[in-house]
Amino acid sequence: MLKRLYDWTMEKAASKNSRTWLAAVSFAESSFFPIPPDLLMVPMVLADRRNAWRIAALATLASVVGGIAGYMIGYFLYETIGRWVIDVYHLTDRFEALRQTFRDYGAEILIIKGMTPIPYKLLTITAGVAELNIWVFIGASIISRSMRFFLVAGLLYFFGNPIRDFIEKRLTLVTSVFAVALVGGFLVVKLL
Repeated sequence: MLKRLYDWTMEKAASKNSRTWLAAVSFAESSFFPIPPDLLMVPMVLADRRNAWRIAALATLASVVGGIAGYMIGYFLYETIGRWVIDVYHLTDRFEALRQTFRDYGAEILIIKGMTPIPYKLLTITAGVAELNIWVFIGASIISRSMRFFLVAGLLYFFGNPIRDFIEKRLTLVTSVFAVALVGGFLVVKLL
């Protein structure tokens, strides 16, 4: 079943609508959607390594714009949506300290944690709730998301065939590691 899903994803990644899907997922993941854009980006780059940098740029741009939407949720809709997100991640007890930390070190937090499996939407919404300067937020988001997506694209561009072979031979291992990393990101958020 994993092999069929992988083949289907590779087919979609090479389709004419793949960039639209990547932009939509990148945007949504930064503000409310739980699935990271890497799931689509990796097979897209593997299917067309010549366009690795364009694909990374598209994921970055859409992610930053989606991050602005997440920021706006935190800034304008804290009492409705923002508070709910804080409650979901069990951060209510430490929220004031988190808010102050974000005010003091928001750019650093976004740059460092924006590259990890920690859900980026949590960072964007918290930045809005903490009223981090919007221009600082945008700048830090551009740096963070560029570093993440261009690193992935670069690795795939330079080592594409060996990585592709590794993924195809060890698909179960790769998906298991990705799932552990994703769950680990949520656990890190919960424990912070």
